[in-house]
Amino acid sequence: MIPLRLSEIRDIVGGTLAGDGADVVVDGAVVTDTREAVPGSLYVARVGEHADGHDYIPSAVEHGAVAALTTRPVDGLPCVVVDDVQAAFVALSRHVVEGVDGLVVIGITGSSGKTSTKDLLAGVLAGVGETVAPVGSLNSEVGVPLTVCRVTPTTRFLIVEMGARGIGHIRYLTEIAPPRIGAVLNVGTAHMGEFGSKEAIARAKSELVAALPAEGVAVLNVDDPAVAAMSAATEARIVGTSAAGAPEATVRATDVTLDEAARATFTLITPEGRAPVTLGLHGAHHVANALTVAAIARECGLSLPDIAAGLGAGRPVSRWRMEVTERPDGVTIVNDAYNANPDSMRAALSALEGMGGQRRTWAVLGSMLELGPDSDAEHAAIGAEAARRGVDRLVVVGEMARPMVDGATQAAEEAGARLEATFVADADAAHDLLVDEITSGDVVLFKSSRDAGLRLLGDRLTQMEVPE
Repeated sequence: MIPLRLSEIRDIVGGTLAGDGADVVVDGAVVTDTREAVPGSLYVARVGEHADGHDYIPSAVEHGAVAALTTRPVDGLPCVVVDDVQAAFVALSRHVVEGVDGLVVIGITGSSGKTSTKDLLAGVLAGVGETVAPVGSLNSEVGVPLTVCRVTPTTRFLIVEMGARGIGHIRYLTEIAPPRIGAVLNVGTAHMGEFGSKEAIARAKSELVAALPAEGVAVLNVDDPAVAAMSAATEARIVGTSAAGAPEATVRATDVTLDEAARATFTLITPEGRAPVTLGLHGAHHVANALTVAAIARECGLSLPDIAAGLGAGRPVSRWRMEVTERPDGVTIVNDAYNANPDSMRAALSALEGMGGQRRTWAVLGSMLELGPDSDAEHAAIGAEAARRGVDRLVVVGEMARPMVDGATQAAEEAGARLEATFVADADAAHDLLVDEITSGDVVLFKSSRDAGLRLLGDRLTQMEVPE
């Protein structure tokens, strides 16, 4: 956080001071969760559907907060009182962005892969300058200001992950942190139930490149027609990427191969030349993510050798995203259950197929949320995909995901595949089945939307005591 007196924050957000704290200096983290406060923190007291942040002021004080942003005076802590805490939070964030000379703001959006891509990019850019990136998946109207407020006077690169649940959401986020570089990874069917159509999802994602200045750069995945079409939505210079090696792409990959752990090796091609890259991330889908990172890093001034080295050094950072653990008993756990949509499910099943080889593969799959009226069909299609990918055992968890069983069974019968599909009611039932039946050499994938809880089941299986 850029150090600010509380009186300065008052002036920035247009509020009033309550309590004796005009000269109090905020130089710690800006937080909305009192448990994350540290000495010098500013606590933003948001009012949500289920909780009023003002009620947690004592906890903020206990953890070191020196001031709060509130809608009413509170006891025990100097406050800046405003009519709208969210609007004030945005104003403060925008002030932070504008207060750092030479700061390069990079926005990333897409239906899947945002978090893995920003993690990889943060690692590459950190080698040449102070870089701030979201922790986990802070990509909302709250998460973006939290990330922005971590910027310091010496920050060189600010990476902002931008999610959307409706038209106008990303445009709002670009007003908080106006990007100079914007990257769109893909347009899938995540949140179809809220958007109504894939065309609406594409329109929402295009708000990122539409917000770029004429001197900015739009990094677009030309392998996705909906993304490639966004070139018409921006005045910025276009840099195309292609994991399929499309010759019209500025940054592209050729000679893609996977090792026994589904880690990709490829030749990175840019206008400056070619370089071999071997990723430490599991799954062929990371090639497209790596190309986006390469394109952005190139625009930030990195050399081709440094880009290739940075990509190769990348490892999973955020929890529950293709976390691969080899248990002492020879069982491999692949925990990719932070979230799920049809596209990321297919990518995970592809990675499982690549990691399987001659080993027995398990796909433990749960529900995908926010798919609207197509939910049953989309779940059935994922079951069919599991059969096509040669999964040996499919464990479907939870009622919403049940159509996966029918989809898998039908596809397996048609193809003469060996898949065995089982439905269980909840994660505890899945746990009991797996403990009884998985054996040395098995590869077990966990994948679902966050609320299905399979990420925690994956942790249980990873951490359980097993004989070596």
